[in-house]
Amino acid sequence: MKESQNNQMRNVLVVGGAGYIGSHVSKALALKGLKPIVVDNFYSGHRDFVKWGPLIEVDIKEREKLAAALRGVEFDAVIHLAAHIEVGESVQNPEKYFLNNVGGTENLLSVLEELGRNVPFVFSSTAAVYGQPEVDLISESAPLKPINPYGESKMQAESRIRAWSERVRAPVCLLRYFNVAGADPECEIGEAHDPETHLIPRLLMSLLKPSTDFKVFGEDYPTPDGTCIRDYVHVWDLAQAHLAALHYLKTHPGPHVFNVGYSKGFSVKEIIQAAEKVCGLRVPYTKAERRAGDPAILVADGSRALRELGWHPEFAGRLDQIIAHAWAWHKSN
Repeated sequence: MKESQNNQMRNVLVVGGAGYIGSHVSKALALKGLKPIVVDNFYSGHRDFVKWGPLIEVDIKEREKLAAALRGVEFDAVIHLAAHIEVGESVQNPEKYFLNNVGGTENLLSVLEELGRNVPFVFSSTAAVYGQPEVDLISESAPLKPINPYGESKMQAESRIRAWSERVRAPVCLLRYFNVAGADPECEIGEAHDPETHLIPRLLMSLLKPSTDFKVFGEDYPTPDGTCIRDYVHVWDLAQAHLAALHYLKTHPGPHVFNVGYSKGFSVKEIIQAAEKVCGLRVPYTKAERRAGDPAILVADGSRALRELGWHPEFAGRLDQIIAHAWAWHKSN
């Protein structure tokens, strides 16, 4: 059995570690005395977000280059976050999503198997695998019915990881995120996508650059105020969930699935109202059509992660703190 599976974990391969979530995970690992080894191709990541460990620059879509890059590298666990994540773009260009999110994952698993590295593996999945929910709170046992290629690609990646786990007997944890938001409370890193399509940073950018048009996509959803409802999770709490998953896999090999959400949703208009209160500014917006592939409501039943994973979120239900940290980071960057 590998040393990493004998409760001795030191080096963690963070695939996609230069991105928004990956960089926060890397910082959280470093603060726990672990060394994050970042693997990224900088398609959407940022070089100045690689602050807490070494970098391996390679694209997971290029299998042989990935194998060469990882050969001889010592790591005791893998956290896989490298993915294309935009729902709307996935509808317009599904091939791009399956090539990267599924094919890239297959390459990574194949290389790990070739190198004999059946180490603990934590995967960045998504609530999009559930599609349009039929219940108010979505549990891990809910049927997987993705309604867009992004969700489909993540569901297929999960399937590949499960099969790999069973074949090589590797401990696996699949984390299905809900809507991730906020920024590092110390303002070292934050959310910076290009183009930016996520609600809270789009809103805050429109306040910092009044010429930026902030759109609300759809006001005719079957929700109390007509706008989409989402479960917003602070990115720092999400980073802590990855650490909890690594610890859990030491004694619970799995595979396991956990929702990462607060079990409470907020509508787009509620986000706008909260931002106006936090920032002290009015948020002007224009109405736009629904985006393709967007379900009306996505709210987690996050009780399993609290109960079994030992996840202790600091900012649960603190929408004001999520927005305040994001606002502080955007103002300083």
